[in-house]
Amino acid sequence: MHSEKWWQTTDFSNSVMEFKRQYYVNELIKRMHNGMIKIITGLRRSGKSYLLFNLFREYLLQSGVQADHIVCLALDDRDNQPYLNPDSLYAFIKEHTTDSQMFYILLDEIQLVDDFESVLNSLLHRSNVDVYVTGSNSRFLVTDVITEFRGRGDEVRVYPLSIAELHTAFPNRSWDELWRDYSNFGGLPQVALMDDASQKSKYLKQLFQTTYFKDIIDRYKVQQVEPFGQLVDFVASAVGSLTNPLKLSNTFRSKGQRIADDTVKQYLDYLQDAFLVAEARRYNIRGKQYIGSPYKYYFTDIGLRNARLNFRQYEETHIMENVIYTELLRRGCEVDIGLIETEEKNNGKREHKRLEVDFVANRGSERYYIQSAYAMPDEDKIRQEERPLLKISDSFKKMIIVKEPVLTWHNNNGTTIMSLQNFLMDEDSLRM
Repeated sequence: MHSEKWWQTTDFSNSVMEFKRQYYVNELIKRMHNGMIKIITGLRRSGKSYLLFNLFREYLLQSGVQADHIVCLALDDRDNQPYLNPDSLYAFIKEHTTDSQMFYILLDEIQLVDDFESVLNSLLHRSNVDVYVTGSNSRFLVTDVITEFRGRGDEVRVYPLSIAELHTAFPNRSWDELWRDYSNFGGLPQVALMDDASQKSKYLKQLFQTTYFKDIIDRYKVQQVEPFGQLVDFVASAVGSLTNPLKLSNTFRSKGQRIADDTVKQYLDYLQDAFLVAEARRYNIRGKQYIGSPYKYYFTDIGLRNARLNFRQYEETHIMENVIYTELLRRGCEVDIGLIETEEKNNGKREHKRLEVDFVANRGSERYYIQSAYAMPDEDKIRQEERPLLKISDSFKKMIIVKEPVLTWHNNNGTTIMSLQNFLMDEDSLRM
């Protein structure tokens, strides 16, 4: 890739299958020429490189941008190792941006470059470059970009394929087939292209161990490898359950191991930095404030969670909850666990109750209160699921998402009842 014309001959296409990922392409288009560094983050193998080098590059070409005005560099490619030096990288970009027209700089895995902040800051001073970078470690976004770019870094978070994106690629598959495959093996693009279930499971298990797990061990020089692995197992096994570092530390102690809660907290941070899991905090809806621990943890890709447990813990209720949580994040929501404190009479006595709302999803001025219910076979179950929602006095939308195939309807209390299929397959289902 040292020839001046390398970008004209490099083939970034996939001749087998292409996932369009139009949502993310549109997010990049909206940010073009905004004077900021566009930072594409997310789980490794979730399609960031493909989005940048294939889909967005193709959009630029279709829009009339000349190929020699699109500078692409995959920094995790051994051929490009010399450009991990910041001076060499900056010199390369200068060498390939030779006139006053707009150049599009596409850099993959920028966090591998020493002192990459100085390179990107220098590019911000040039009026004829529009810069897009990817990174697989959230720490470089949170600590470095926000500090160094002073508000001039614009993040686009990429998630594994949604079930709706899978349906677009495989339109002949029924909903039941899609859900069965997705709830078992998740949405990593490479996995989605595999036909055989045993191949998918083998690949996911190997990928977790040799890529995600090893990356964290190597990056943070984790010394207690076995306890760290056990912590991952605990979190995977109890997905969506309330926990905290102290509780997890006590779990280790009950098994005869001593792992300080500070160490557990550090390990949980590592999992979040790698985008493997996300932490959901509890929010007091009436008090309008966050509550401290415990928290809930959900996996960014449910297939990786299942693989870590060797596909031996398929609990559809928890899996459904995890999928809904990730889908809300993918749609640009900030998602918390809702808590309603109330007093109710019981046998003539007033009792203090804490009711939980599965998700409080905020997106701009919109807010949604959402319950995840595997099934609501009778009125008692409906009342149980709806009870926390009816204690909320504001006028924001309240929803119950159920696994069973039901038509979307609004009951007399104003609660929207929607099937999981309708919620996941319709990008605008929150507004229905």
